[in-house]
Amino acid sequence: MEDFKDKKEEREQITIKRSTYNKLLIATISFIAAAAFFAGFYFSNSDSDVVTKSDMESALLKLESKIENLQQSPSSATPPATAQAQTTAQPIMVSLDDDPIRGEPNAPITIVEFSDFQCPFCARFHSNTWPQLEQNYISTGKVNFVYRDFPIQSIHPNAIPAALASECADEQGKFWEFHDMLFENQKRWQGLSIQTGISTFKEYAQELGLNMDEFNSCLDSEKYAQEVNKDLQDGREYGVTGTPGFFVGNEKIGFTKIIGAQPYSVFQRLLDGQLEQK
Repeated sequence: MEDFKDKKEEREQITIKRSTYNKLLIATISFIAAAAFFAGFYFSNSDSDVVTKSDMESALLKLESKIENLQQSPSSATPPATAQAQTTAQPIMVSLDDDPIRGEPNAPITIVEFSDFQCPFCARFHSNTWPQLEQNYISTGKVNFVYRDFPIQSIHPNAIPAALASECADEQGKFWEFHDMLFENQKRWQGLSIQTGISTFKEYAQELGLNMDEFNSCLDSEKYAQEVNKDLQDGREYGVTGTPGFFVGNEKIGFTKIIGAQPYSVFQRLLDGQLEQK
């Protein structure tokens, strides 16, 4: 079983088109280089007072934010992605595990998301793409949605505590309310220290009316560490290398992978095609 305290480096996948302007490419390269430098320097010199963990997290967050802003700026706009370019060609089989499900459990098609609560691209999906999916497919009973954890701790220090907190909320039947609160308030807690982040998650639980003795005991003991780790390992086995990563389909036709926070049109095209096959 992998230790969640391990600081093994991983990279959050960022899909960049060839037509993107040079400044985005340069910013991306700078982000990767800085992440590797700061992570390597910090972990090999943990006793040094030159670069602290706080310095590293702050630098990574600033670079990540800069890349996100460049991607959204008009000067770096590119034509909409096609479903074919952003999905895998060969469907695979994917387990739903016993993770939280949204929508009709017996819906013919399932979307499985591997996600990181601190990932800005995951938050973008849930603010930009999710509402239309929910309105046109989830609430109509055509599709259901399963959330699985894929915390990238090396660049998102609060990702695992957030995932553990969401599992504790799920224990009291409030997963989706807690899930929505985490993404809606991501900018508030993403830069906090881990301990302050945990305190913030407890505040959210209290706002949702959860039994705080049970929630605090659950979170402080890392009760669901194995569950989160299982999601992470399954995601790696299915080829997830960054977040968000989606698998769309069912046991009969298999699951097609969608890479990244794609627009609604990419999901729409794939879902409509699969619903015709059901």
